[in-house]
Amino acid sequence: MTLPFHALDPTLFARAQALLDDEWIAKDADLAPLLPVVLARNVGQDWHKAGTFRHHLVGVARSLALWRQPREVRLLGLLHSVYGNAFVDLVKFDAASERGRLAELVGEGCEHLVYLFCTMSRTQFVQRVMAGEIEADGSVVLEKNGAPMVLTPFEVAAFIIVSMADSIEQWFSWQDDIYSQFPRVQNERQQAQHWAASLWPGPMRPSGRMLHQIACLGQALQHPALHDLLPLPPVFGQCTQALSLADEAAATSLYWSVIQLDQPLVDLDAATAVLEHAVRHNPWVGEPQMVLAQLYLSAGRGADAERAATSALQCFSAWGNAWDKRVQWDAWVAWTRILLQSAQQGSWPGRLDKLNNLALRTPA
Repeated sequence: MTLPFHALDPTLFARAQALLDDEWIAKDADLAPLLPVVLARNVGQDWHKAGTFRHHLVGVARSLALWRQPREVRLLGLLHSVYGNAFVDLVKFDAASERGRLAELVGEGCEHLVYLFCTMSRTQFVQRVMAGEIEADGSVVLEKNGAPMVLTPFEVAAFIIVSMADSIEQWFSWQDDIYSQFPRVQNERQQAQHWAASLWPGPMRPSGRMLHQIACLGQALQHPALHDLLPLPPVFGQCTQALSLADEAAATSLYWSVIQLDQPLVDLDAATAVLEHAVRHNPWVGEPQMVLAQLYLSAGRGADAERAATSALQCFSAWGNAWDKRVQWDAWVAWTRILLQSAQQGSWPGRLDKLNNLALRTPA
Protein backbone atom coordinates (compact mmCIF):
# COMPACT_ATOMS: atom_id res chain seq x y z
CA MET A 1 0.00 0.00 0.00
CA THR A 2 1.33 3.45 -0.96
CA LEU A 3 2.38 5.65 1.93
CA PRO A 4 1.21 9.30 2.12
CA PHE A 5 4.64 10.83 1.67
CA HIS A 6 5.11 14.52 0.79
CA ALA A 7 7.30 16.16 -1.83
CA LEU A 8 9.81 18.75 -0.61
CA ASP A 9 8.88 22.37 -1.24
CA PRO A 10 12.28 24.04 -1.97
CA THR A 11 11.01 27.50 -1.04
CA LEU A 12 9.69 26.32 2.31
CA PHE A 13 12.88 24.37 3.00
CA ALA A 14 14.97 27.45 2.23
CA ARG A 15 12.94 29.44 4.78
CA ALA A 16 13.46 26.68 7.33
CA GLN A 17 17.20 26.55 6.65
CA ALA A 18 17.48 30.25 7.45
CA LEU A 19 16.01 29.55 10.89
CA LEU A 20 18.36 26.68 11.82
CA ASP A 21 21.03 29.12 12.99
CA ASP A 22 20.48 30.12 16.63
CA GLU A 23 21.27 33.69 15.61
CA TRP A 24 18.34 33.96 13.21
CA ILE A 25 16.33 36.11 15.58
CA ALA A 26 19.19 38.59 15.98
CA LYS A 27 19.02 39.10 12.21
CA ASP A 28 15.25 39.69 12.18
CA ALA A 29 14.74 43.44 11.82
CA ASP A 30 11.39 43.33 13.63
CA LEU A 31 12.25 40.99 16.49
CA ALA A 32 15.92 41.75 17.13
CA PRO A 33 15.33 45.10 18.90
CA LEU A 34 13.02 43.36 21.39
CA LEU A 35 15.35 40.47 22.19
CA PRO A 36 17.62 42.32 24.67
CA VAL A 37 14.56 43.68 26.47
CA VAL A 38 13.03 40.22 26.79
CA LEU A 39 16.31 38.59 27.82
CA ALA A 40 16.84 41.26 30.47
CA ARG A 41 13.71 39.90 32.20
CA ASN A 42 15.56 36.60 32.89
CA VAL A 43 13.47 34.50 30.52
CA GLY A 44 16.50 32.28 29.96
CA GLN A 45 16.37 31.19 33.60
CA ASP A 46 12.67 30.37 33.84
CA TRP A 47 11.42 26.78 33.50
CA HIS A 48 8.83 26.28 30.77
CA LYS A 49 7.49 22.82 29.89
CA ALA A 50 10.17 21.15 27.72
CA GLY A 51 12.80 23.86 28.17
CA THR A 52 13.15 27.45 29.36
CA PHE A 53 10.84 30.39 28.80
CA ARG A 54 13.38 31.82 26.35
CA HIS A 55 13.33 28.58 24.32
CA HIS A 56 9.55 28.73 24.26
CA LEU A 57 9.19 32.38 23.21
CA VAL A 58 11.85 32.08 20.52
CA GLY A 59 10.42 28.76 19.32
CA VAL A 60 6.93 30.22 18.91
CA ALA A 61 8.37 33.22 17.05
CA ARG A 62 10.37 30.83 14.84
CA SER A 63 7.27 29.00 13.63
CA LEU A 64 5.53 32.31 12.97
CA ALA A 65 8.52 33.55 10.99
CA LEU A 66 8.53 30.31 8.99
CA TRP A 67 4.82 30.79 8.36
CA ARG A 68 5.50 34.30 6.97
CA GLN A 69 3.36 36.09 9.50
CA PRO A 70 3.43 39.91 9.56
CA ARG A 71 5.37 41.92 12.12
CA GLU A 72 2.59 42.31 14.70
CA VAL A 73 1.83 38.57 14.74
CA ARG A 74 5.51 37.60 15.04
CA LEU A 75 5.92 40.10 17.88
CA LEU A 76 2.82 38.66 19.53
CA GLY A 77 4.49 35.25 19.34
CA LEU A 78 7.64 36.54 20.99
CA LEU A 79 5.68 38.36 23.71
CA HIS A 80 2.55 36.23 23.99
CA SER A 81 2.91 35.43 27.71
CA VAL A 82 4.84 38.43 29.06
CA TYR A 83 1.86 39.71 31.06
CA GLY A 84 1.23 36.20 32.37
CA ASN A 85 -1.93 34.22 31.66
CA ALA A 86 -4.19 31.55 33.14
CA PHE A 87 -1.72 28.79 32.18
CA VAL A 88 1.52 30.28 33.52
CA ASP A 89 2.41 32.50 36.46
CA LEU A 90 5.40 34.05 34.72
CA VAL A 91 4.92 37.81 34.56
CA LYS A 92 7.68 39.68 32.75
CA PHE A 93 5.81 42.95 32.30
CA ASP A 94 3.35 44.30 34.84
CA ALA A 95 0.07 44.91 33.01
CA ALA A 96 -0.94 47.47 35.66
CA SER A 97 2.12 49.69 35.21
CA GLU A 98 4.18 48.70 32.14
CA ARG A 99 1.75 48.63 29.23
CA GLY A 100 2.98 52.05 28.17
CA ARG A 101 6.58 50.86 28.24
CA LEU A 102 5.79 47.89 26.01
CA ALA A 103 3.71 50.08 23.68
CA GLU A 104 6.72 52.38 23.24
CA LEU A 105 8.76 49.38 22.13
CA VAL A 106 6.32 47.66 19.77
CA GLY A 107 3.55 50.15 19.06
CA GLU A 108 0.10 50.50 20.58
CA GLY A 109 -1.59 48.11 18.16
CA CYS A 110 0.85 45.28 18.83
CA GLU A 111 0.80 45.87 22.59
CA HIS A 112 -3.00 45.69 22.49
CA LEU A 113 -2.78 42.26 20.80
CA VAL A 114 -0.35 41.05 23.47
CA TYR A 115 -2.54 42.36 26.28
CA LEU A 116 -5.69 40.77 24.84
CA PHE A 117 -3.97 37.43 24.28
CA CYS A 118 -2.65 37.38 27.86
CA THR A 119 -5.83 38.50 29.58
CA MET A 120 -8.62 36.77 27.63
CA SER A 121 -9.69 33.24 28.52
CA ARG A 122 -7.53 31.14 26.21
CA THR A 123 -9.52 28.05 27.20
CA GLN A 124 -12.79 29.70 26.25
CA PHE A 125 -11.29 30.95 22.99
CA VAL A 126 -10.09 27.49 21.94
CA GLN A 127 -13.39 25.90 22.94
CA ARG A 128 -15.44 28.38 20.92
CA VAL A 129 -13.25 28.20 17.84
CA MET A 130 -13.23 24.40 17.89
CA ALA A 131 -17.02 24.40 18.32
CA GLY A 132 -17.37 26.58 15.23
CA GLU A 133 -18.72 29.51 17.21
CA ILE A 134 -17.28 32.10 14.84
CA GLU A 135 -19.65 34.84 13.71
CA ALA A 136 -20.39 35.43 10.04
CA ASP A 137 -18.05 38.42 10.02
CA GLY A 138 -15.24 36.36 11.58
CA SER A 139 -15.50 37.75 15.09
CA VAL A 140 -15.69 35.63 18.24
CA VAL A 141 -17.59 36.62 21.37
CA LEU A 142 -16.03 35.64 24.70
CA GLU A 143 -16.99 36.45 28.25
CA LYS A 144 -14.76 38.49 30.54
CA ASN A 145 -15.72 39.56 34.03
CA GLY A 146 -19.37 38.76 33.29
CA ALA A 147 -19.53 40.93 30.16
CA PRO A 148 -19.22 40.14 26.44
CA MET A 149 -15.76 40.55 24.92
CA VAL A 150 -15.71 40.70 21.12
CA LEU A 151 -12.56 39.75 19.24
CA THR A 152 -12.23 41.24 15.77
CA PRO A 153 -11.69 38.93 12.78
CA PHE A 154 -8.00 39.92 12.60
CA GLU A 155 -7.56 39.20 16.31
CA VAL A 156 -9.29 35.84 15.88
CA ALA A 157 -7.04 34.85 12.97
CA ALA A 158 -3.89 36.04 14.74
CA PHE A 159 -4.80 34.29 18.01
CA ILE A 160 -5.58 31.03 16.18
CA ILE A 161 -2.21 31.04 14.40
CA VAL A 162 -0.25 31.99 17.53
CA SER A 163 -2.13 29.29 19.48
CA MET A 164 -1.10 26.72 16.86
CA ALA A 165 2.56 27.75 17.14
CA ASP A 166 2.36 27.96 20.94
CA SER A 167 0.97 24.43 21.19
CA ILE A 168 3.35 22.68 18.81
CA GLU A 169 6.35 24.29 20.51
CA GLN A 170 5.58 23.09 24.01
CA TRP A 171 3.13 20.20 24.19
CA PHE A 172 4.24 16.66 24.98
CA SER A 173 3.05 13.71 27.07
CA TRP A 174 3.55 15.42 30.45
CA GLN A 175 0.91 18.00 29.51
CA ASP A 176 -1.32 15.32 28.00
CA ASP A 177 -1.61 14.04 31.58
CA ILE A 178 -1.63 17.16 33.78
CA TYR A 179 -3.97 18.91 31.32
CA SER A 180 -5.83 15.74 30.35
CA GLN A 181 -8.74 16.40 27.97
CA PHE A 182 -7.62 20.02 27.38
CA PRO A 183 -9.41 22.37 26.81
CA ARG A 184 -11.92 20.54 29.05
CA VAL A 185 -9.55 20.10 31.98
CA GLN A 186 -10.78 18.27 35.09
CA ASN A 187 -9.78 20.81 37.75
CA GLU A 188 -10.61 18.56 40.70
CA ARG A 189 -7.78 16.08 40.09
CA GLN A 190 -5.36 16.14 43.02
CA GLN A 191 -1.62 16.17 42.40
CA ALA A 192 -0.73 13.77 45.22
CA GLN A 193 -3.17 11.15 43.93
CA HIS A 194 -1.77 11.48 40.42
CA TRP A 195 1.86 11.68 41.48
CA ALA A 196 3.06 9.49 38.60
CA ALA A 197 1.58 11.88 36.04
CA SER A 198 3.09 14.83 37.89
CA LEU A 199 6.73 13.74 37.59
CA TRP A 200 8.45 16.07 35.15
CA PRO A 201 9.40 15.56 32.36
CA GLY A 202 7.92 12.07 32.37
CA PRO A 203 8.68 9.71 29.48
CA MET A 204 8.91 12.58 26.92
CA ARG A 205 6.49 10.76 24.63
CA PRO A 206 5.01 12.94 21.86
CA SER A 207 1.50 14.15 22.52
CA GLY A 208 -1.31 11.78 21.63
CA ARG A 209 -3.93 14.56 21.65
CA MET A 210 -2.69 18.04 20.72
CA LEU A 211 -2.21 17.70 16.97
CA HIS A 212 -5.93 17.02 16.59
CA GLN A 213 -6.61 20.34 18.29
CA ILE A 214 -4.04 22.19 16.19
CA ALA A 215 -5.62 20.76 13.03
CA CYS A 216 -9.07 21.91 14.19
CA LEU A 217 -7.75 25.41 14.85
CA GLY A 218 -6.15 25.47 11.42
CA GLN A 219 -9.37 24.41 9.73
CA ALA A 220 -11.15 27.32 11.43
CA LEU A 221 -8.97 29.62 9.32
CA GLN A 222 -10.94 28.39 6.28
CA HIS A 223 -13.86 30.52 7.54
CA PRO A 224 -14.68 32.91 4.65
CA ALA A 225 -14.10 35.98 6.82
CA LEU A 226 -10.74 34.71 8.13
CA HIS A 227 -9.20 32.88 5.19
CA ASP A 228 -7.42 35.81 3.55
CA LEU A 229 -6.49 37.89 6.60
CA LEU A 230 -3.12 36.23 7.29
CA PRO A 231 -0.88 33.67 5.55
CA LEU A 232 -2.12 30.16 6.26
CA PRO A 233 0.38 27.96 8.13
CA PRO A 234 1.77 25.31 5.74
CA VAL A 235 0.66 22.42 7.96
CA PHE A 236 -2.20 19.95 7.49
CA GLY A 237 -2.37 20.74 3.77
CA GLN A 238 -2.50 24.50 4.23
CA CYS A 239 -4.95 24.04 7.11
CA THR A 240 -7.45 22.11 5.00
CA GLN A 241 -7.06 18.61 6.48
CA ALA A 242 -8.33 17.12 9.72
CA LEU A 243 -6.57 14.68 12.03
CA SER A 244 -8.93 12.58 14.13
CA LEU A 245 -8.27 11.89 17.78
CA ALA A 246 -8.21 8.17 17.01
CA ASP A 247 -5.64 8.52 14.22
CA GLU A 248 -3.41 10.76 16.33
CA ALA A 249 -3.53 8.40 19.31
CA ALA A 250 -2.83 5.35 17.15
CA ALA A 251 0.09 7.01 15.34
CA THR A 252 1.72 8.18 18.56
CA SER A 253 1.37 4.76 20.19
CA LEU A 254 2.75 2.92 17.16
CA TYR A 255 5.68 5.30 16.83
CA TRP A 256 6.51 5.14 20.52
CA SER A 257 6.43 1.34 20.53
CA VAL A 258 9.31 1.37 18.05
CA ILE A 259 11.22 4.09 19.92
CA GLN A 260 10.87 2.06 23.14
CA LEU A 261 12.04 -1.08 21.27
CA ASP A 262 8.77 -2.81 22.04
CA GLN A 263 9.09 -4.74 18.77
CA PRO A 264 11.08 -7.79 17.65
CA LEU A 265 14.73 -6.75 17.79
CA VAL A 266 16.51 -9.10 15.40
CA ASP A 267 14.83 -8.36 12.06
CA LEU A 268 13.53 -5.01 10.78
CA ASP A 269 10.27 -6.11 9.27
CA ALA A 270 7.99 -5.72 12.30
CA ALA A 271 9.28 -2.28 13.34
CA THR A 272 9.14 -1.12 9.72
CA ALA A 273 5.53 -2.24 9.31
CA VAL A 274 4.53 -0.58 12.57
CA LEU A 275 6.07 2.74 11.53
CA GLU A 276 4.40 2.54 8.13
CA HIS A 277 1.07 2.23 9.89
CA ALA A 278 1.97 5.20 12.10
CA VAL A 279 2.62 7.29 9.00
CA ARG A 280 -0.70 6.24 7.47
CA HIS A 281 -2.52 7.32 10.62
CA ASN A 282 -0.66 10.64 10.87
CA PRO A 283 1.34 11.80 7.83
CA TRP A 284 1.72 15.35 9.15
CA VAL A 285 4.79 15.07 11.42
CA GLY A 286 8.32 14.22 10.40
CA GLU A 287 9.71 12.05 13.18
CA PRO A 288 7.98 8.74 12.30
CA GLN A 289 8.94 9.19 8.65
CA MET A 290 12.53 10.01 9.60
CA VAL A 291 12.90 6.87 11.73
CA LEU A 292 11.27 4.86 8.95
CA ALA A 293 13.85 6.26 6.50
CA GLN A 294 16.66 4.94 8.70
CA LEU A 295 15.07 1.50 8.86
CA TYR A 296 14.75 1.50 5.07
CA LEU A 297 18.45 2.38 4.77
CA SER A 298 19.38 -0.43 7.13
CA ALA A 299 17.36 -2.83 4.98
CA GLY A 300 19.05 -1.64 1.79
CA ARG A 301 15.90 0.05 0.49
CA GLY A 302 17.53 3.24 -0.76
CA ALA A 303 14.68 4.53 -2.93
CA ASP A 304 12.14 4.07 -0.15
CA ALA A 305 14.54 5.76 2.29
CA GLU A 306 14.87 8.75 -0.02
CA ARG A 307 11.08 9.16 -0.25
CA ALA A 308 10.63 8.84 3.52
CA ALA A 309 13.46 11.25 4.36
CA THR A 310 12.27 13.79 1.79
CA SER A 311 8.78 13.69 3.26
CA ALA A 312 10.12 13.98 6.81
CA LEU A 313 12.17 17.02 5.80
CA GLN A 314 9.06 18.62 4.31
CA CYS A 315 7.17 18.07 7.56
CA PHE A 316 9.97 19.51 9.68
CA SER A 317 10.18 22.49 7.31
CA ALA A 318 6.45 23.11 7.70
CA TRP A 319 6.38 23.18 11.51
CA GLY A 320 9.59 24.86 12.66
CA ASN A 321 9.31 22.92 15.93
CA ALA A 322 9.66 19.29 16.94
CA TRP A 323 6.74 16.97 17.67
CA ASP A 324 9.02 14.56 19.53
CA LYS A 325 10.67 16.82 22.08
CA ARG A 326 13.50 14.47 23.12
CA VAL A 327 15.78 16.57 20.93
CA GLN A 328 15.27 19.99 19.40
CA TRP A 329 13.89 20.76 15.96
CA ASP A 330 17.23 21.63 14.39
CA ALA A 331 18.69 18.26 15.45
CA TRP A 332 15.80 16.38 13.81
CA VAL A 333 16.37 18.37 10.62
CA ALA A 334 20.11 17.70 10.70
CA TRP A 335 19.77 13.90 11.06
CA THR A 336 17.05 13.79 8.41
CA ARG A 337 19.39 15.52 5.97
CA ILE A 338 22.06 12.91 6.77
CA LEU A 339 19.57 10.15 5.97
CA LEU A 340 18.48 11.84 2.74
CA GLN A 341 22.11 12.33 1.67
CA SER A 342 22.88 8.69 2.39
CA ALA A 343 19.85 7.49 0.44
CA GLN A 344 20.72 9.66 -2.56
CA GLN A 345 24.38 8.58 -2.54
CA GLY A 346 23.63 4.92 -1.90
CA SER A 347 25.83 4.84 1.17
CA TRP A 348 24.99 3.70 4.68
CA PRO A 349 27.47 2.34 7.24
CA GLY A 350 27.60 -1.41 7.57
CA ARG A 351 29.45 -1.10 10.87
CA LEU A 352 27.55 0.19 13.89
CA ASP A 353 30.40 2.40 15.14
CA LYS A 354 30.62 4.20 11.79
CA LEU A 355 27.26 5.87 12.41
CA ASN A 356 29.22 8.17 14.70
CA ASN A 357 31.27 9.40 11.72
CA LEU A 358 28.36 10.58 9.57
CA ALA A 359 28.48 14.19 8.39
CA LEU A 360 26.52 16.34 5.98
CA ARG A 361 28.51 17.14 2.86
CA THR A 362 27.52 20.40 1.25
CA PRO A 363 28.13 20.84 -2.49
CA ALA A 364 31.43 22.52 -3.38
